[in-house]
Amino acid sequence: MKVTVYAGSASGNRPVFEREAREFARSLAEAGVEIVYGGGAVGLMGAVADAALEAGGTVTGVMPKSLVDAEVAHRGLTRLHVVDTMHERKQMMADLGDCFVALPGSVGTLEEIVEVWAWLVLGYHGKPVTLLNTDGYWSRLMGMARRMAANGFLRPEELQSFVPVGNAEELFRMYETWRPPAPRWGLPEGQTRKDGQ
Repeated sequence: MKVTVYAGSASGNRPVFEREAREFARSLAEAGVEIVYGGGAVGLMGAVADAALEAGGTVTGVMPKSLVDAEVAHRGLTRLHVVDTMHERKQMMADLGDCFVALPGSVGTLEEIVEVWAWLVLGYHGKPVTLLNTDGYWSRLMGMARRMAANGFLRPEELQSFVPVGNAEELFRMYETWRPPAPRWGLPEGQTRKDGQ
């Protein structure tokens, strides 16, 4: 199993964010789960990589060359894929992962997790998409999703495809029972699901 993790390049202003990020990554590594992430050495990204590696885990980073050249890449990863653009980075991270989890972060983290959720809704993949809701960090985003559903913009099954987890054990349980929502308009032309469904 490979988990694609999106996380902030900052650590936030409260210790709970880094503590829970490290615990989550350590639990994944101890369960033999490979982590795929953005390749950074700083913030929650770096904390996730460090904790998993310290626990003997496998960590794969994906980073555009411009950021590698700026010396923000983690130098101790199991492997680091260097790509040309942010679009390539996001696509490779999506292709490599069996599921997607967003830890606390800023606009980049938000954009990445919402994009893979949109791809799920549109039928481009059938992999789980979730949030590590550390101390309620993502609760307002979940409230916005409920508002979308209440106003008829999101189907109930699409809302249920974006349920937060509190730790790695909850992620594993969710993964075992995962069933993707049916795409709204069938699979896009020429597309096959990338989840074995």
